[in-house]
Amino acid sequence: MDGCRLGQQQTYRSIKMIVTLIAAVSSNNVIGKNNQLIWHLPADLKHFRQLTTGHTVFMGRKTYGSIGKPLPNRRNVVISRTFTNIEGCEVVASLEDGLKLCAEEEEVFVIGGAEIYRQALPIANRIEITRIHQDFEGDTFFPETDPQEWQETNRQDFTSDEKNPLSYSFITLNRKTGNASFIN
Repeated sequence: MDGCRLGQQQTYRSIKMIVTLIAAVSSNNVIGKNNQLIWHLPADLKHFRQLTTGHTVFMGRKTYGSIGKPLPNRRNVVISRTFTNIEGCEVVASLEDGLKLCAEEEEVFVIGGAEIYRQALPIANRIEITRIHQDFEGDTFFPETDPQEWQETNRQDFTSDEKNPLSYSFITLNRKTGNASFIN
């Protein structure tokens, strides 16, 4: 049976559930600075909206704070040990609790931040990356992925233009072997 171990408890999730991490990431794996995105790419925002609309999105408290409101047309789940109630969102104490809440869903998206990505990476099936083709200074990083575990299955490359000032690629990575692994 496919399962993931989070903390001391064992949680089994349906083999049909896809856990997808989605992030905009610079060439040097920066995802933010001072709890904010560093770049503004309308094409990335549109891509994010197209992929996540109609699905559950998991985010940490700081990511929710940087967005400032629930994302429309999505089930918003905030992972926080300090907040217990956020209007328009469901609040859970852990990723494990969030996965239990969504056990019957076909696909869920993890939208950040860095600690939530780190926790979710071992159980993720897919990663949707907008790779920004430039290095940035930042204080928040996307976790390293092992190329032995992930296979690029789709890539679209774009050059900068009048609306999107940076070159970027939309990249889909799928886990090569199996589904969830154990988190230690």
